[in-house]
Order: sequence, then structure tokens, then C-alpha cells
Amino acid sequence: MTARVVIVGNGMAGARLAGELHAREGDRKVTVLGAEPHRAYNRILLSTLLAGRIDEPDVELTEAAGHGIDLRTGVPVTAIDRSAREVHTDGERIGYDHLVLATGARAVVPPLPGLDPADLPERVVPFRTLDDCRRILAAADGARSALVLGGGLLGLEAARGLASRGLTTTVVHPREHLMERQLDPAAGAVLAGTLAGFGVTVQLAVPATGVAADADGVRLDLADGRTLHADLLVLSCGVRPDTALAQAAGLTVRRGVVVDDRLRTDDRSISAIGDCAEHDGVLSGLVAPAWAQARVLADVLTGTDPLARYRPQPVVTRLKAAGIDLASMGDPVSGGPGEELTFTDPARGTYARLRIRDERLIGAILLGDNPAVGTVIQLFDRGHPVPADRRALLLGRALGTTGATPAASPALMPDAATVCQCNTVSKGALVRSWRSGARTVDAVVAATRAGTGCGGCRDAVGGIVDWLSQAESVEVTR
Repeated sequence: MTARVVIVGNGMAGARLAGELHAREGDRKVTVLGAEPHRAYNRILLSTLLAGRIDEPDVELTEAAGHGIDLRTGVPVTAIDRSAREVHTDGERIGYDHLVLATGARAVVPPLPGLDPADLPERVVPFRTLDDCRRILAAADGARSALVLGGGLLGLEAARGLASRGLTTTVVHPREHLMERQLDPAAGAVLAGTLAGFGVTVQLAVPATGVAADADGVRLDLADGRTLHADLLVLSCGVRPDTALAQAAGLTVRRGVVVDDRLRTDDRSISAIGDCAEHDGVLSGLVAPAWAQARVLADVLTGTDPLARYRPQPVVTRLKAAGIDLASMGDPVSGGPGEELTFTDPARGTYARLRIRDERLIGAILLGDNPAVGTVIQLFDRGHPVPADRRALLLGRALGTTGATPAASPALMPDAATVCQCNTVSKGALVRSWRSGARTVDAVVAATRAGTGCGGCRDAVGGIVDWLSQAESVEVTR
């Protein structure tokens, strides 16, 4: 009997799961129901699209297609009937043997006077979806100024993108420093200075109290009595897991849909992955965990590995904004036992902080040009001992992951080193794809998926392909 798997959501998690299921052997029908009318797209690249560095086709994801895949876009699911094992759309009931919720998260619209989440003014736009990005670009066309409410990761990427289009841009953030979840105050100050150099002004420690918008522009009222005016207001105030379907169906929901190590809810015929899922009390909110969950769930559902379990891996956060190099990992801010090393050079936009315990890196912030960033990420990701000369990491004198030799050449990088964090692709996997005939960067990316997440490793992938080209004297087209 053909197993029926229904995936609710055609975002980065749902589309990846469909691909993982399609790639495994077995007789099954996979139905993907996407509420958005578009093909699946890479949400991480929307800030790059906003900056004008890529076009819409560049954000599209490769979707599963062919026998056994029924992809339907623009089809929102309205209810789940657990007893009948059916999902309801506006005009149909679709049966399932296993249901997967990959409903993602929605942008938070702050409860301010003048903001109705169901009826936002034309010049006020959240930044979450492709349609949001299109609306921002339409509003930015002919605009001269923009406000961004929220100084987190996505808000800063949006601000940098708008500034690169020539808009005078101001970020308003209620906290004492930018990206307070990933950075300490000193790093936040250096980052604010770097943004200022790109034409982005930052207003800190001042909550917004109200919004007014009309055909002439937007006014943002602040708690200190000031008002800011602009042609456009972008909302980047966080996201909230979309758990409405799960709650209405009676599944256990806390902040997200609660799942176990096999990504199952308390109904064993229903799973949840991605931004809507809460595993071990944690919401991931990042692409790498979502794609790891898709791999595990595909193994479990197809029987490829019935004992597969999801185990969260250390997370590295990268700011994806032109001219700004920032990596934050682990817990770089909290106190506690161990070593702590810092270096700051605001004039050059450089800041580094390392936290070391038992000779292992437990947290780091690297802002600005630091050649050791790849080595630091590898040390953190693999839990290797840090080199005796800590200054090499702090000041950017790159060492190998053993601390003994320079890591400038891919030849000195261990095969087990992770190059693509989003897809967990090692250097060895890249080398194997090359030796199997993938002789261009695009071919290696297609074979391994490296670089298809945040795109931050694309240069590293290109460097390894160049190295292989030179080492084996084969011409490579990039």
C-alpha cells in the first residue's frame, strides 16, 4: 500500500523534507501544500535580494518533482481532522498516513497605536516573506528615506540593503545595543560604527510608542518624545511560530509545536519541523537545524534509519550584509569560569571576543576582517582544543584546527572539517564530488548542496574547487 505523507508548508523546511523523501527508496505519495503562491524560495537570501545584489530567480529553491510528488502552491490548510486523518483546504479534504507540519513562523507586528496586523498601511511593511520583500522594493522605489524598527539580525540586513539602494536609513532599537542575543555591548558599538559608515544611523534604548502613515510618508513616535519621519517603515521585531493549526487540532503547543527526538508530536501520526517546532524547549529559527530535522524525519518515515534521532548541533550566526563580516557562535556573552579574551579596534571596525573553557571554545564574536574566522568556526563546531597562542585567533593570524600549522590552504584543512554549516557538508564531501566528476563550482554545489543555505560558504567552496583544479591540473569554469 502506498504511504500518504502530507506536508503542510512549502518553505525551506517543507520543501527540503519533500526532496529528502523523494531521494529515498520506497512507495509513497508526498503531497506538499504551500499557502504562499510562489515556488519554494530561500528566505535567507531575501536581504540580498533587497540589496539588489541578486534577482528573484536566484532565491528559488530546487523542488522535488516527478513521480510521487504532488506540489500545490497557494493552497492554505484550514484545519486538521486527527480522527479521520485528513487536512482541510478551502475546497478539499486530503487524507494522510503521516502529516508533517512545516508551517514556519510569522513576523511579529508590535502592538503600537496605528498598527493593525490585519490592515497595515501601504508604507509600513514587515520583512519576512517574498511578498514582503516585493512590497518593500515597491515602496523604496522613488523613496529617499527609510526607518527600520528592530536592530536584530534581519533588521540590520534590511537596513544595509535599503542603504545600498541610496535611502537614508535609520534603525530604531529598544535595547541598549544591537543584536543583543548574539553580541555584547562592545561588539554592538563597533557594529553601529560600521553601519554608520554605510549610511545607517542607529537609535538605541528608545522604544517606539506609535505609528502614523499616509500618502506622504510615515511618522514613528518614540518614548523620549521625539518623532522620526521617513518614506517607508520596515518592521523587523522578531517572529512567532505559526502554531494555529496545531493548537486548533489539540496538539501540545508551548512556544512552538512540541516534538521529541524523532520530531513527533504527541500524535504519533503527526510531526513538526522547522521554525514552528519546539524541540527540548528550544525554537531553532535557523535553516541548518530545519534541514537537519528534515533529514532525520525522512530517515524515520521511510525506514532508511528507524533509529535516527535529531540532535541539535552548535549554531553559528552570520550577518549577511554587504561590507560587514560578523560571526557569532555559542555563548559569547555570559560570564562563568574559563578564559576570556577580547580585542577591539573601532577605527577599523574590528572586534573579537573568545570564551574558552577546558581548552575548548565555548563562544566567540568576530566582527570585521579576521582571517582566522574559518578556523574559529571549525574549532567551535568540532570541539577541538584551541591553540596555545590564543592571539592567533583573536588577532586573525589563522592556524590549522590543530593549532600547529597555517590554515590558509585547503590542502591543510582536514577532510572532516565542515565547510557548509547549513547543510553539514565537509571538505571531504566536496573533494569526493569533484573526483566523481563535478568539475565546476556550480556542479559541486549541485552535488553537495553546499552554499545553498545562507551562501556564506560560497567563497570557501570556490577556494576548494580552485585548489583541486590546480592540484590536479584540470581547467575549472567558475
